[in-house]
Amino acid sequence: MVVLGIALAAVAAFIASSVYYAVVSPAERRILGDAVLDRGRPTAWKVGTELLRTMLVAAVFAWVADQAGRLSLPESLPLALVLWAGFPVALLTGSVVWEKVAPVTAAMHAGDWLLKLLLIAAIVGALH
Repeated sequence: MVVLGIALAAVAAFIASSVYYAVVSPAERRILGDAVLDRGRPTAWKVGTELLRTMLVAAVFAWVADQAGRLSLPESLPLALVLWAGFPVALLTGSVVWEKVAPVTAAMHAGDWLLKLLLIAAIVGALH
């Protein structure tokens, strides 16, 4: 059942992320103007790569949650928050400080990671 949860979580997180970026990207464009990166429409290989990346995140989350004894709901949700703060937020903060990434862009990506990790935690936790 965990494998099914990982697959469903990856697809759900991919779809939610796509909707999220469709909603927040216009705000990034308004704030950054010409400085915003034109990401264009994703090609098929990028979509496939993103699905695989998200499946990897879901599988690693399931493994970490299992090792921590937090694979089921509601215990998986606080773990998702801790992992979000410890990894994407820490990495994105570094990108702002060291790589001159715009704070609004980093915040946008942090929100995406929060959404993904909470969805993965909820789905994997519900279906384990």
